[in-house]
Amino acid sequence: MLSSNIASSSLFLSAICLTLLIVETKSQLSSTFYDSTCPNASTIVGGVLQQALQSDVRIGASLIRLHFHDCFVDGCDGSILLDNSANIQSEKDAGPNTNSTRGFDVVDNIKTALENSCPGIVSCADILALAAQASVSLQGGPSWSVRLGRRDSLTANQAGANSSIPSPFESLTNITAKFTAVGLNTNDLVALSGAHTFGRAQCRLFSNRLYNFSGTGNPDPTLASSYRATLQQTCPQSGSGFNVANLDPTTPDSFDNNYFTNLVNNQGLLQSDQELFSTNGAPTISIVNTFSSNQTAFFQSFAQSMINMGNISPLTGSSGEIRSDCKKVNGS
Repeated sequence: MLSSNIASSSLFLSAICLTLLIVETKSQLSSTFYDSTCPNASTIVGGVLQQALQSDVRIGASLIRLHFHDCFVDGCDGSILLDNSANIQSEKDAGPNTNSTRGFDVVDNIKTALENSCPGIVSCADILALAAQASVSLQGGPSWSVRLGRRDSLTANQAGANSSIPSPFESLTNITAKFTAVGLNTNDLVALSGAHTFGRAQCRLFSNRLYNFSGTGNPDPTLASSYRATLQQTCPQSGSGFNVANLDPTTPDSFDNNYFTNLVNNQGLLQSDQELFSTNGAPTISIVNTFSSNQTAFFQSFAQSMINMGNISPLTGSSGEIRSDCKKVNGS
């Protein structure tokens, strides 16, 4: 009995130690991380982004997408920003990113501004997190305290980008599995999908829904016919596939909850969008209904889910580095 109690106590202590380790890992990110070393970091990021928005209204959505695509591949470590080199196969050339991700020049401008103010302090991974928050708040969405202290990776993972980033063609089951694999739940999945309330998508990412859905020779039955007709004007069957359509046809440049109202009205642009509402029996349906009728609930959930996503496997402490140029590893 005594040995059994000792074994049980050991298991209990081990569980406590593991819990403390997890909490400690997450606690290394802090909203006050740069308060003494670069107190104007957030203001500098917002200023560069505000200037960029004057000539490119899409840039906010593009920067959120960079943060999302970064975090889903080995964590939020700035790996998506690395160019090809002798030792690196860039994630920019992975299927989900090639000819699609954009905004790298704005990230470089933010990095330059930060290096001028506080050299060697703010990581590229944290720039993506700060830029995502500023993108949302500047276009009408919620604000939140970004947790900071990430460091930059020394390598990229192109194969991981090809396999880990959710695709607009995937089933809800597959996408849910990819979110679960990085510690995000169903509410996070629906809330983060709400980032499609602004920005654009290329025709090649949804044209199958207009003309030949799942090889049937017919359009996707979950796509409203009037909306489909409008999209066919933008995306003719013989087109190149690189024209763009608004992800939200109602308020395309504002961050609001109309994305969810669109889903209820069968006006989700991407297959992965509409499946949140049109998959029979899916747990996502009730969440979509809540967010479509309550923008405050969506904003609160979105802010928390962005924090949750930003916590995916960050490099902290002495891991990685603070890149001086987001496109390349220091000394390369």
